Amino acid sequence: MAGKKKEKQWSEPYINRELSWLEFNDRVLDEARDKQNPLLERVKFLAITCSNLDEFFMIRVASLKDMVHARYELPDPAGLPPRQQLKAISERAHQMMNRQYSTFSRVLQPALQEQGLYLRRIDRINDRQKRFLADYFRSTLFPILTPMAVDAARPFPLISNQSLNLCVRIEQLPPDARYQEPGFAIVQVPAVVPRLIRLPSEQGIEFVWLEDVIRLFMDQLFNGVKAGKSWCFRVMRNADLDIEEEEAADLLTEIKKQLKQRQWGEVIRLEIEDGFDQDLLKQLIIALKVDTEDIYNLNGPLDLTSLNEMMKLPGLEELRYQPYESQPSPLLNNADLFEVIRRQDVLLHHPFEQFGPIIELIRRAASDPDVLAIKQTLYRVSGQSPIIQYLAEAAEAGKQVMVLVELKARFDEENNIQWARKLEQSGCHVIYGQVGLKTHSKITLIVRQDEDGIRRYVHLGTGNYNDTTARLYTDLGMLTCSESIGSDATAFFNMLSGYSAPLSWHKLIPAPFWLRDEFVRRIEQERRLAEAGRPARIIAKVNSLVDPDLIDSLYQASQSGVQIDLIVRGICCLRPGVPGLSENITVRSIVGRFLEHSRIFYFYHDGLGDLFLSSADWMQRNLDRRIELMFPIQDDLIRARIMRILELQLADTVKARLMQPDGSYLRIDRRGKPSLNSQMVLCEDAVAAVADNEEKALAEDLRFEPMMSHPQMEEHQPDHREE
Repeated sequence: MAGKKKEKQWSEPYINRELSWLEFNDRVLDEARDKQNPLLERVKFLAITCSNLDEFFMIRVASLKDMVHARYELPDPAGLPPRQQLKAISERAHQMMNRQYSTFSRVLQPALQEQGLYLRRIDRINDRQKRFLADYFRSTLFPILTPMAVDAARPFPLISNQSLNLCVRIEQLPPDARYQEPGFAIVQVPAVVPRLIRLPSEQGIEFVWLEDVIRLFMDQLFNGVKAGKSWCFRVMRNADLDIEEEEAADLLTEIKKQLKQRQWGEVIRLEIEDGFDQDLLKQLIIALKVDTEDIYNLNGPLDLTSLNEMMKLPGLEELRYQPYESQPSPLLNNADLFEVIRRQDVLLHHPFEQFGPIIELIRRAASDPDVLAIKQTLYRVSGQSPIIQYLAEAAEAGKQVMVLVELKARFDEENNIQWARKLEQSGCHVIYGQVGLKTHSKITLIVRQDEDGIRRYVHLGTGNYNDTTARLYTDLGMLTCSESIGSDATAFFNMLSGYSAPLSWHKLIPAPFWLRDEFVRRIEQERRLAEAGRPARIIAKVNSLVDPDLIDSLYQASQSGVQIDLIVRGICCLRPGVPGLSENITVRSIVGRFLEHSRIFYFYHDGLGDLFLSSADWMQRNLDRRIELMFPIQDDLIRARIMRILELQLADTVKARLMQPDGSYLRIDRRGKPSLNSQMVLCEDAVAAVADNEEKALAEDLRFEPMMSHPQMEEHQPDHREE
């Protein structure tokens, strides 16, 4: 029976992308259960899985529900029509949320208590703490709270997206009430105060949940009315913006309008507290128009993303990762940036190396009288972005400043609208993107009048110009004044700002024009080499692999004997290790302290070892519906550093997991292998490089010789023992 089930499972060559994403979130949840991680970091991983799941429902599940409403019935590449996808997602998501709450109540909460951190039940607090909460309720909460009655005279109130609410049963009305049949009331738990209320305590650190404080003093909200028990509920709404760009006269105004509607979209998930009154639940279901399979009965406090508040506690360093400060680049430390870039290309690897040089380059360009123009694409920036400030200063100083601000960057739309307005007011020429396309490329062009003539300085990267996420996401960026790349950069920005379509460029490969064809061509090149009996190898590091055409190309290359090693952090719709289909393909995912975000592509190319970095993943949206860039790495020392990154990740035995043909993941079998955490080794590399302050010596140590095999490549079938 097991064999027949597995055969049926593999009858489709692709894995459903939504179920693959849920597998990724489960790997993040594994980090919350991993006792090798510091305790507060485990709590943070749990909160991240909840936040991830919220966004998944608001966008991906919402999109599938839209398809069902539109009676769209075509299956996805994995053979599942939208209705079946929703059914499979619901089943898997219920399992995941049960595992989240089991992790919280059975694993993390007892571990927190052992460390003197208590999340108290309200009936376990002492008299002193109750007096403290009474004062807090009277002074802070009571003026904020608004009980909203629901009865024959008053309709059900609008419940905003992701808000936490208490549903209060009304047991007795006053004698003069217009309607004598008791209804119920809704009390929204305010998001403007901390969800975890810290109590005065003589032992350890104690918290209670905000909703429990409200429940404790609920009677004060209902004078003349007898309030009964209350239960928490939370709704998740469709937040997938439906922007008709070609119909919108003003894209900025259209997005503002859509953002307001995001709060009131269709309810796609209803979370309820365990033990919720069934009569009240029936009324909620009718009022919110929610399907039964979209109700999640949770045994614990709703919205565990609030656990992130514990990360703000001072001290407790033994419960966190050992501090790591991003290191300065040995090449750029206390150096003239323009002079160094003129001398050689510079690679920056974040967060192992500081993001500061990028900010400093923009700051220097803004104030340098020899700089004539600055052009940049912005997809996501931080809330207090210094880059925005320096671009504005450059425009105010009379320089030509052109910035493409992508208004359609999901969940950053409002932030980007504010930055766009500020830049326009400073005199920058701001472009809002192109109709039907998101601009996801990461590029900056600085035009400078040097002593020997006009020179173009270019930064190209795999990640956003965001100084906050640069401390958390692994990304690569290159600084260069290559003539050919500078020429391409000029053509790229002319394409964005005008009508000039690309004809032929020197080095940069853009999507949606040539990037897909370039990937297919290079995979095919390796396939032909393998068929000719020559060594062939592909290594690709991406966040997601979804595109069916690229997957088919990889399958064909594998069948011809190409050794393919994929490092895919999140979604992977390819089935590795299937005899006759993909036996020469391995897929591993690394989930660790930092979010893997860089995109790296290596093709053996008969010993030439072509190496590229890109802003694009292997997804249809990146290759067909976004403006992306891929660029070659030709400097030998930079190539050596990037190849070391790939080799370390292929040898990782601590945070890597190998994907199985059925889409599940197993930890690496460590028997006979050293313990190797690739992210921690890269931290050590960066510290050592600064200590030595000899980039050339380090690069010589890391010099890469093209390899056709690696000890890790033999692990097609890891140990299946329980850990």
